Amino acid sequence: MPVPRCRLHHYRFRDVWLLDAPPAHVYAVLERPETYPRWWPQVRAVETRDGSHGAARFRSVLPYELHVTARETRRDPVAGVLEVAMRGDLDGWARWTVGALGRGTRAVFEQEVVVRKPSMRRLAVPGRPLFRANHALMMRAGRRGLTSWLAGDAAGREGAE
Repeated sequence: MPVPRCRLHHYRFRDVWLLDAPPAHVYAVLERPETYPRWWPQVRAVETRDGSHGAARFRSVLPYELHVTARETRRDPVAGVLEVAMRGDLDGWARWTVGALGRGTRAVFEQEVVVRKPSMRRLAVPGRPLFRANHALMMRAGRRGLTSWLAGDAAGREGAE
């Protein structure tokens, strides 16, 4: 999915999360974006409009909020891939790829976007390192939140057995 490039406003991210849970359980959580605000503090809201469209609001440490609409472009449980196209304050795509790693899971988050939010575009040069750090903090908190969420799921499953 190509993203128009403007070096000042173009971002590409790749984060790898190693999780102590089976890939099927991780995938099952990640394919339900409406639950993200319960375990990922920086995902402020997700509104699903139908099975393949929705809207989301994000805010990390810096004092700005991002609003996007998302359209599912790929959902492949066999390959462990979830992908969306985004429009709004960020235009581009995001993808999760979930696979086995030993007894756990390796979840790779990739994102390529162009920033459209006017205030962020005006601060493109001085703000770039801060925007990247803000993203890193958001991803670190997401990994911690998902780890905790999955541990709670595991505790619930064990208690039901």
